[in-house]
Amino acid sequence: MASSKEYLHFILGQLSDMEEISYRAMMGEFIIYYRGKIVGGIYDDRLLVKPIKSAIACMPAASYELPYEGAKESVPQFWQEHYQSMKLIIRNS
Repeated sequence: MASSKEYLHFILGQLSDMEEISYRAMMGEFIIYYRGKIVGGIYDDRLLVKPIKSAIACMPAASYELPYEGAKESVPQFWQEHYQSMKLIIRNS
């Protein structure tokens, strides 16, 4: 299932006070970049972040999910619980 542009715009709105956030559409999904570096993506209307040290430190109990079959695991990001952590994760990526 492809991700919706509405969900993309919701996520971008949450990050609107951060400069240098960009995205690229790819096969019905969206890759999220910070300062030109991949920090995660939107897959099936789920924001998944790369399991880097800062993401793991901010969300130690988070379960890992596959964005698609055959991919590396990613950490799901839930805005209602971790909104401020997301900015920290992105800035430290």
